[in-house]
Amino acid sequence: MNTQQNNPLHGLTLEKILTQLVEHYGWQGLHQRVKVNCFANDPSIKSSLKFLRKTPWAREKVEALYISTFTHV
Repeated sequence: MNTQQNNPLHGLTLEKILTQLVEHYGWQGLHQRVKVNCFANDPSIKSSLKFLRKTPWAREKVEALYISTFTHV
């Protein structure tokens, strides 16, 4: 049984999720929606990924924003 079939993040990397959100909102818009300093102070994909991988609550917020932005369930 495929337990991932209903997971909207299945098959997506954190880098892909973050890149799409930055393209959609920009760094400033992303920071307005997810209040973490790595989106406001000299932001980059690489530094943000490093932070998100170490910070589960922030990663969850980014993933939730991705789901609400790009999936229409």
